[in-house]
Amino acid sequence: MELTNARRLASEYLRLGGHRRVVIDDNQTSIRSWEEEPAEAEAFWKQNVETLAPERQREVELFLPTINRA
Repeated sequence: MELTNARRLASEYLRLGGHRRVVIDDNQTSIRSWEEEPAEAEAFWKQNVETLAPERQREVELFLPTINRA
């Protein structure tokens, strides 16, 4: 199965040790991070995710681990 670009970005970010988590509330997303991230993960996020249009950023965020209850 082919991975979407959003899935690839999220997977690579997590592989680099990224700690951000998504919160989904009323179909809106926000990102939380309580731990300092490795420099590589932070740089990857800034270069590859923060530069995306908001709707594309949301697609990446939805592939991050969530803190929402099931």
